[in-house]
Formats: sequence, structure tokens, C-alpha cells
Amino acid sequence: MFLKRIALAGSLAAFAASAGYACEIDGRVNIVGNEFAAIQAVAAGAKECTGASVESNLTSEHQTINVAGLSGNPSEYTSAIIANSSIVALMNEDVIRPLNDLVEQHGQDLQPGQLIKIGDNIMAIAFMANAQHLMYRKDVLEQAGVEVPTTYEELLEVASAIREQGIMQNPVGGAYASGWNLAQEFNNMFLGYGGQHFKPGTAEPNVNSEAGVNALNMMKALSEYMNPDFLTHDSNATNAEYRAGNVAIMNMWGSRASQQTTTEGVLQEVIDGHAIGAPLTVGGGDTPASTLWWDGWTVGKNISDEEAEATFIAMKHGIRPDMLNDETTPLAVWLIEGYEPAADAEGVFAAAKMGTPAYPMLPYMGLMHSALGNELADFMQGKESADQALADVEAAYRAAAIEQGYLQ
Repeated sequence: MFLKRIALAGSLAAFAASAGYACEIDGRVNIVGNEFAAIQAVAAGAKECTGASVESNLTSEHQTINVAGLSGNPSEYTSAIIANSSIVALMNEDVIRPLNDLVEQHGQDLQPGQLIKIGDNIMAIAFMANAQHLMYRKDVLEQAGVEVPTTYEELLEVASAIREQGIMQNPVGGAYASGWNLAQEFNNMFLGYGGQHFKPGTAEPNVNSEAGVNALNMMKALSEYMNPDFLTHDSNATNAEYRAGNVAIMNMWGSRASQQTTTEGVLQEVIDGHAIGAPLTVGGGDTPASTLWWDGWTVGKNISDEEAEATFIAMKHGIRPDMLNDETTPLAVWLIEGYEPAADAEGVFAAAKMGTPAYPMLPYMGLMHSALGNELADFMQGKESADQALADVEAAYRAAAIEQGYLQ
């Protein structure tokens, strides 16, 4: 399916629902999604429903299995929890169904801003916002005698000071694992330098540019202050390094903020020193080197209508207003009635206030993201130049885009 236009209907807003209602379903529900705490809370809420089985597979590998898991007939999963980027692949493969009829039957209390629309079709229900932003150890920065950075250039100065004073050898953390994570870090930096992934109004690639080279060079400079195995570190590994006291400063997802001080085994010095900042800028620009995201849920196409209805009811129960409590409220910037932002949400709100660009929701952006993830590791390892790496990216993207009909 060629996805010509994707847009939120109105602003992302909360929805109203009566608290405490029972959840009865008569069809199976099986959820696939990421494994961070906010999504775990949503899945746990869905599992409160009775009358049929509700199962979930929450894993960091969700993006490699959700299309296949929704493609069978009947499909293994009945719902995928997705975000700006991952809904595109599901739409292109035609494995999720429009929700208009289910919203009409069971979602009258959803606000228009929760409804992710593709043209006239409602394809997902949003429940939280997210962005990557600065997290740091204020005690370590104070020990080094440096100010909190607001740019990536300043972050390099902070990292140098920490290393030179013998406080930490590898003070910078980053989710630079080869593949999706490395590509996303490039996207952030590339947009911060003012880059555009595609030539205006076309699917023609545009990353082999001054902004692309600058982005890679900054990423390489940052990696010099990271764990030598940085190309194996996803968000989970990077956060573990931070909580173990091995990292002092990093760009990390707001949805992970509360876990930095509450996860079992985190060092007390990390708990006491943890702090949150806004996204950083780069290259003298004022556009944050980050992206704004929403997370939401979908309903599979290759399942019975009874299973689809059960899935909608259960997933909606998972994001009802009374799921918010002292434990769940800090886990995300919830788009749920009654949510009052906690301190852990400051970074995401700062990202929105600074005009952080949304992740590009284009039908061919997934192909670009994959090409970036597959082709940038050689540059990061010093095996090829930035120009060659970006040429490889464009060649890989172009081949995939031609195959899928986006380019001639």
C-alpha cells in the first residue's frame, strides 16, 4: 500500500473514560511490542481482561518480528504496539486494519487527537509521547568542574574533562548498536545539522550531503568517549552502563528516564546524581538533534472480527485513566486523562517546546532507516570514509526503493 499521507488528527491529546469498568472479552488477544516499562504497564492492563486469553511478547526485537507475526492467516499476533516509524512498515505490508468501526462501537470517549489517521482511516490509537534527550550525572559534572552542555560540541568538552581528570575513561553513553539504533542516532544528528532525508517532494535520497558528513563525523567523535563495544550497545545496554556508574552523560529516550533511579541494583550514587536535560543542538543550529515520537497500538487485519473487537477492548482497557498511579505515572508522558507530568517527563516536554522535528512518517522512510542501519558501521569502525558510507546508504536505499516501486 503506497502511503501518501500520514497525519495526526488534531493535536495529541488525552481521552476521557469512566474509571474502574470491568473488561470482558470473547476472543483471544496477543500483543507484540517493545519491552520498556510504559509498554509493559499497558500490556499488564490489557491482561486484566477476562473471558479469553490475553498474551504478550514484549521484546527489543519487536520490529524484526511484528510484520511476520501479523502476516499469517490467522496471524500470530492480534495487536502491535508501534510508533511513528514502525506503523509505516505495517501499513505498507497491509497487515493492520482500519479502526473506524471499532472506534464507533467502543471508542466514543477517545478524543480526536488520539486517533492516528491515514487519510480517512483510523489506523492506531496513541497513548504516549516520547523523545530522546540529555541524561547526566550532575555529581560527576560538578566533580569535573564543567557546566551542563546544551550542544554536542560542549558535550565533547565535558567528556574530555571527565576523562582527563581520571574520573571516567568512557563517560559518554549512546544507543549505537548496529542496525536500527545506529540509524536513529544518525537521524537525530542529521536533522540537527539541518539535513533532509529526501529531495523535496520526492523519494530521492538526500543523505550524502554536507549535513550527512557532519552528522557522521560528530557521531565518530562522540564514540571516542564511549565503551569500545559501542556498536553492540542498544538502549538496554546503554542504560545498564549508566545505572552501573560507568557512564556520566548520554542521549536517551524519555520513556527510560524513571528507570534510571528505580531499577533494582542501581547504584545509590547514580540515584543521587541523576539529572535530566533538554535535547542538545549541534553545528551552531537551533534545531534539536532529536525527534519527537508517539507510541500507540494497532489491531491486526488477518484475524477474525471477534478477535479484533476483543483486542480493541483489551488494549483500550490498558490505557484507561485509572491505570495511572504512583508506579505508572512516572513511566511516560501519557496521553491519558488525569496525567500530571512528573519530573521524569521534563526532557520530553523540553523537546516539544524547542520545536524538535517529528520522525519522518513517509512510506519509504523505513527503507532509508534500514539502509542507514546496515551501512554506517564500517564508517564508525574506521573502515571507510563518511562520503563512501553515505554513498553506500543511498545505493542500498535506491535498490530497495526501486524494488518496492517508490523510484524508477
